[in-house]
Amino acid sequence: MKFFADTAELDDIKELAATGLLDGVTTNPSLIAKSGRDFMEVTKEICDIVDGPVSAEVVALDHETMMKEAEVLRRIADNVCIKVPLTIDGLKTCKALTSDGTMVNVTLCFSANQALLAAKAGATFISPFVGRHDDNGFNGMELIEDIRLIYDNYLFETEILVASVRHVTHVLESARIGADVMTAPPKVIKQLFDHVLTDKGIEGFLKDWASTGQSIV
Repeated sequence: MKFFADTAELDDIKELAATGLLDGVTTNPSLIAKSGRDFMEVTKEICDIVDGPVSAEVVALDHETMMKEAEVLRRIADNVCIKVPLTIDGLKTCKALTSDGTMVNVTLCFSANQALLAAKAGATFISPFVGRHDDNGFNGMELIEDIRLIYDNYLFETEILVASVRHVTHVLESARIGADVMTAPPKVIKQLFDHVLTDKGIEGFLKDWASTGQSIV
């Protein structure tokens, strides 16, 4: 499963990229606004840090303007992935862009039917929002299971990008189901490293090593 960071904070992206475990980045208008940075500038800097796909979202709602915005965005770098909403105009834009070889991430997916439409439109990625799904009384991971089943039934190449990841259990369940990608805030990704027994083990090893009075370097 690929790991994407859902952020526009450059320091966090650099830190995660340095581990060699970061496969891409997703951004949206809210994350860009939170960063306080210029949209084009911060997107270019992220693309310079990360080799994998960097999702940059259009803000228009009509197909014609989406295409104009996408043309500007995909000139930022070769690894820009155009992010469009799951609407009729969004999927129309998705079809046009992917037919031209441009990566497209279809976002704000909340049903398996929507995911089916995105796959038929040629989406590179579909982003079902599991956290928001849970918030509204549904089971976000059941949505991922349904999408995985449908995509496998018809051999769709669209990758399932689990979004709105709130905690490490979302990551674990996504991996169990067979999601292709998960995108999470840096805080959640860092929590994947943590375990109390790992901490205790390191503490014990260091204590025993100190008692030997030896040094490796």
